[in-house]
Amino acid sequence: MKLKRITHINRSCGKSARLGCLLVQAMVFTAAAQALLTIEADRPVAQVSPTFYGLMTEEINYSYDGGLYAELVRNRAFRDNSQKPESWSVVAAGGASAEMALDPQQPLNAAIPASLRLAVSAASPGARAGVANSGYWGFPVKPATTYQASFYAKAAPGFGGAITLSLVSEDGATVYASARVAQIGEGWKAYATTLATDGKVVPTTKARLVLSVEQPGTIWLGFVSLFPPTWKNQPNGFRPDLMQMLVDLHPKFLRFPGGNYLEGNTIETRFDWKQTLGPVEQRPGHPSPWGYRSTDGMGLAEFLRWGEDMGAAPVLAVYAGYSLQGAHVEPGEKLQPFVQDALDEIEYVTGPVTSTWGARRAKDGHPAPYPLHYVEIGNEDFFDKSGSYDGRFAQFYDAIKAKYPQLECIATVGNEQPEGRRVHSRRPDLVDEHYYSPVAAFLKESGRFDNYDRRGPAIFVGEWAAYETAFVPWDKRSEKEAPTPNLRAALGDAAWMAAMERNSDFIKLNCYAPLLVNVHGRQWRPDLIGYDALHVYGSPSYYACQMFSRNVGDEILPARLIAGASQMAYSVTRDRAQGEIIIKLVNPQPLAQVVRVRLVGVHSVNRKGTASVLEALPESTNDLENRKNVVPVTSELSDIGREFEYGLAANAVAVLKIKAK
Repeated sequence: MKLKRITHINRSCGKSARLGCLLVQAMVFTAAAQALLTIEADRPVAQVSPTFYGLMTEEINYSYDGGLYAELVRNRAFRDNSQKPESWSVVAAGGASAEMALDPQQPLNAAIPASLRLAVSAASPGARAGVANSGYWGFPVKPATTYQASFYAKAAPGFGGAITLSLVSEDGATVYASARVAQIGEGWKAYATTLATDGKVVPTTKARLVLSVEQPGTIWLGFVSLFPPTWKNQPNGFRPDLMQMLVDLHPKFLRFPGGNYLEGNTIETRFDWKQTLGPVEQRPGHPSPWGYRSTDGMGLAEFLRWGEDMGAAPVLAVYAGYSLQGAHVEPGEKLQPFVQDALDEIEYVTGPVTSTWGARRAKDGHPAPYPLHYVEIGNEDFFDKSGSYDGRFAQFYDAIKAKYPQLECIATVGNEQPEGRRVHSRRPDLVDEHYYSPVAAFLKESGRFDNYDRRGPAIFVGEWAAYETAFVPWDKRSEKEAPTPNLRAALGDAAWMAAMERNSDFIKLNCYAPLLVNVHGRQWRPDLIGYDALHVYGSPSYYACQMFSRNVGDEILPARLIAGASQMAYSVTRDRAQGEIIIKLVNPQPLAQVVRVRLVGVHSVNRKGTASVLEALPESTNDLENRKNVVPVTSELSDIGREFEYGLAANAVAVLKIKAK
């Protein structure tokens, strides 16, 4: 059937090629068969879960340090390597000379057991000596920007000089901003200043932070920090451009702190939330299971503030006695301290200021309790070969329900696990299922939830992502691929979201993973949002997720799609407050598709609506240089009635919004 008017243009074409794209689209529409989507608008089958959609996070791919957490100094507490000061180097101009080394004899405090000693043997005002930090693959230098610098320092007797802090080009030829801190004393002391660039600075990441002196002597640095402007100008805050990308997803919840990051490789290196509270210079940090050390600048208080800033409720994961390298704690007396730790954590989140941990939360700057509805007990405990999770879950479940009966407990062994790996002693409120699958599998299996047993437990799809490569995301070969997915993966993701949305009466929550990736330091792909120190971009999958999360609706409408041999995915909901029917269509094929939409049970339909469409060639993607190559485009729909035709482009995700009564 021929389509009279071509509505959508393939955005992967350059401006000079748009006419050719139009001709190609026209020919494709001419060849396409017709599909029929029948929507029974007068009998909604269930309510859409109010917690669709959310975010999952953990420290992977430098998601926090070097990512969302805005700190620019890498290895600020000198703990990344106990043998040498990684990310730090000596700088000496002219005839200056100096040496640096870690000094365990001069610790700042118990959390920072070694300082950085700078011994300057020769220096003068014209020949300065000092140390430089390389940052997380550079420092983001921007015009007309003020940076907040702070550090702990002390000097050997007889020094009495000043320290100059500077943002400097990698070759040392250009000073972008500088400030002088006078009279460093002999005892440990905190110092603070600002570094301000002028309006003529050309943005760059090829910069270092230098702390230098102009006279001989010895000084010790205990903690060095530099923050750019942060989200809402909050201290110890978040990177604004990344936060905006997350806010634009309209998340309903934030699942934290992970993921493998919760468990750690060992029990000792788990996410120990009590160690993440208080002043940052008193947080020891800990090794991440993803190969680098976490500063814990993103601690429990920051996670809670992060969710609140986005309007997202917390989904709190508590450590449940199993770590990645196989160590576990047997249920019973040995597990009880960890159960109590989880109860303390819940009290920190929800307790009144008259409670022990509620008072601590208030001391940390947030007197009001946070709203908490879900607690996840562990993470991916189907990997626990000891079979101890059933007993461990029961012990946590009983303790949490006894004190907080209103909380829903999530088990991390899902319905899809073999019978011997499931939870039997207690019935979870929800089970967490994780799906990392090829695009073809997501397309083929998008109907799997339609046949799930509605008797429960309910489902939390706590991690999911489609990948478009021939190998799994954790395969070393993925290192040769782009860190973020292309449109082909986004089509698989959209089909999966449509399946979850059709079944959001018992799939209560879902979130893509991983969320973030620093393109210079990734351990996993694909990832939703990519960035370096200066720029951020959303993948095609990011925009597919945004299209779904910003157009959810509150009622599930029954629909039936007859598409012949075509492979399409769909979901239909209604936003009752707006009087809108929201139709989501996914066409993963190289041929466009004419869809006849039939609305049953409506009296009147507004003749105009909107269509938001994400389309391109399947291999098209976004990256640091082409951050908006593949993005959705919204246009007007016209001539809508109780039955109308819509031309769905090839390789496309579409969201149609129609007002009907």
